[in-house]
Amino acid sequence: MTSPFSPDEIASEGIKPDEYEEIVRRLGRHPNRAELGMFGVMWSEHCCYKNSRPLLSQFPTQGDRILVGPGENAGVIDAGDGLRVAFKIESHNHPSAVEPFQGAATGVGGILRDIFTMGARPIAVLNALRFGTLDDARTRRIVDGVVSGIAHYGNCFGVPTVGGEVYFDPAYAGNPLVNAMAIGLMETPDIVKSGASGIGNPVLYVGSTTGRDGMGGASFASAELSDASQDDRPAVQVGDPFLEKSLVEACLEAFKTGAVVAAQDMGAAGITCSTSEMAANGGVGVDVDLDKVPNRETGMVPYEYLLSESQERMLFIAQKGREQELIDIFERWGLHAVVVGEVIEDSIVRIRFKGEIAAEIPANALADDTPIYHRELMADLPDYVQQARRWSEAALPDCDRTGLQIQPSQSWTSVLETLLDSPSIASKQSIYRQYDHQVQNNTVLLPGGSDAAVIRLRPQTGDQAQAFVNTRKGLAATVDCNGRYVYLDPYEGAKAAIAEAARNLSCVGADPIAVTDNLNFGSPEKPVGYWQLAEATRGLADGCRLFATPVTGGNVSLYNETLDSAGNPTPIYPTPVVGMVGLLEDVTQAKGQGWRQTGDTIYLLGLKVEASSAASESVTLGGSEYLAVIHDTVAGRPPKVNAELEKAVQAACRHGIQQGWIQSAHDCAEGGLAVALAESCISGQQGADITLPVQDASVRWDRLLFGEGGARILVSVSPDAIAPWETYLTDTLDSHWQVIGTVSATTDLTLTNADGHALIKTELATITATWESAIERRLA
Repeated sequence: MTSPFSPDEIASEGIKPDEYEEIVRRLGRHPNRAELGMFGVMWSEHCCYKNSRPLLSQFPTQGDRILVGPGENAGVIDAGDGLRVAFKIESHNHPSAVEPFQGAATGVGGILRDIFTMGARPIAVLNALRFGTLDDARTRRIVDGVVSGIAHYGNCFGVPTVGGEVYFDPAYAGNPLVNAMAIGLMETPDIVKSGASGIGNPVLYVGSTTGRDGMGGASFASAELSDASQDDRPAVQVGDPFLEKSLVEACLEAFKTGAVVAAQDMGAAGITCSTSEMAANGGVGVDVDLDKVPNRETGMVPYEYLLSESQERMLFIAQKGREQELIDIFERWGLHAVVVGEVIEDSIVRIRFKGEIAAEIPANALADDTPIYHRELMADLPDYVQQARRWSEAALPDCDRTGLQIQPSQSWTSVLETLLDSPSIASKQSIYRQYDHQVQNNTVLLPGGSDAAVIRLRPQTGDQAQAFVNTRKGLAATVDCNGRYVYLDPYEGAKAAIAEAARNLSCVGADPIAVTDNLNFGSPEKPVGYWQLAEATRGLADGCRLFATPVTGGNVSLYNETLDSAGNPTPIYPTPVVGMVGLLEDVTQAKGQGWRQTGDTIYLLGLKVEASSAASESVTLGGSEYLAVIHDTVAGRPPKVNAELEKAVQAACRHGIQQGWIQSAHDCAEGGLAVALAESCISGQQGADITLPVQDASVRWDRLLFGEGGARILVSVSPDAIAPWETYLTDTLDSHWQVIGTVSATTDLTLTNADGHALIKTELATITATWESAIERRLA
């Protein structure tokens, strides 16, 4: 049989020649145009994870609190007292690169649907963003569009955007990352899943109409970006947050009737994905008539119906005989609800159009039995890693307690101020102040003031609402990843992302519970890209086991590369973003990062200052913000996670908060100890007098001040709590803690060494102005 498609037509659907041969073998014939498109989107990396699925199998997914793990629209955990929390993270990277506003907005809309499809009401959103440097006009336009899109959708929908992270680096110049994480509180008695069941049960299409927007979005998300990507703007969806607000209310009302057997969001691959996944997950088939699908454009053909990613649409399997009950609910909310098909016994997806069969494919061929690529790992480390590891601190200019010996000589105070002016470290208030972070009135700690977001777990409707009106139970959430660390050492960098996420939760007093991850990488078809992906997933898996935080689901976004004018691909830094949630029994105990009162004693938990002044794997300048910003160098090895010390330090911090001893807590991350101290001063608007017990002339003072790693947390403790606190530390942390200073009555941050020499002395007003205005100045 001669194929009706040219090689270029097949390739345009993202299908490789051997994959096309496999399609023909499975069907026993050549596919038609609609079927080819269905295979194209469902066999894309975005939908079937054909390069990453073997690696994801190593993730731990079981735990005492895990109710729903990977494979459903979102993970669900047991929060105790009858409360169940759904959460997940997903990417919208390529759409945001070519259409920043709608790309980011529909990314928020899509992750919200994943949450309420489970029967949960969305209660919070976080985001992890990566951009190029702000000296580039295109990057500034992307930043403006992405932030506006996130704000528009979340604010209009009525969900608080409570936290996140933003990094700026040339590695993301052509391919920004927009990862959105949503959290919801279950409202339905039963968790709604996606597996279709009940032969003869009706298939209901609900929500908005279908148009040509978002055509082939899944395939678009599984290819490198190039100058021609602007021509793919129709692959970017257009969202309507007000309609989605009606959709969530209608869905939750419908789920509570018990008449919905299964539900699936029409996200990537639209009708194709929802029909095939629901059929495959239930071991049945579906028969759908496209003539019954509400549309908003004339002349649409099956290919367009099946691949459209128009937003705010869902597919239900209803109990037979109760479909009108559900239709009435959606019509009351001003939404479409139409019976478009039924569940059938044969495990196939059958699509009808104008009285004929437009497509007929085994459901498993689209959803489960998809191509899987088992690739070989490189035998040696990539050249760039070998070169980076040849770097040593000896390559840096000499330094002493006064500063770096470069021309002109740079003081440690000026180095600190330069780092605080770096957009990746500086305040993100010009971004997050565009988000409504207090809608629903459950946000406990506001963005910018703490290491993790904290929200009160208070049901809004139903019998639980009154019972929890005065609840103190809360949820903490964070998103974390240092892409530079992962670039230099994918295994340790990914494990460090887990450690930092857990540390950030511990700094607000929450017990880490579970993880959702978003794996943002370049092409897995290239040896270096696959090595990065394989090593990072191994690091995530080991990190999750170390911190007892199972993975409940997530997203894989590969092919994050930009093709230059010569057609050469430039990948982003490998960036496995970790979204982690934790529980607090009493949100009134949650702590921020700023000093609280003059006279409090400041402690450093973790690796001591003396230890960090010596070369080690735990505190290093390799991969640091200091090395990148001050010396324009990305090299060395990032800090290695000391798991036992990390767990002990985090447990001590949580216990101190729960006992009421600790007044503030902040981890030492990018920029090291000096930046962490400055951030606590700025956040609390109080100074600090710090004495570092080191005077050795051979010390590399830049490593001591700006080295990163070491499982380190800064805490402040009121005078009346010092005795029980230090007794506890002696019993639990042994020698891994020390007093380094006090919260000052002045408005200065002063760091002196053991002989009284001032290493850093700066006014609070100066560093606050620098830190707060850094991004806004560049955007302006």
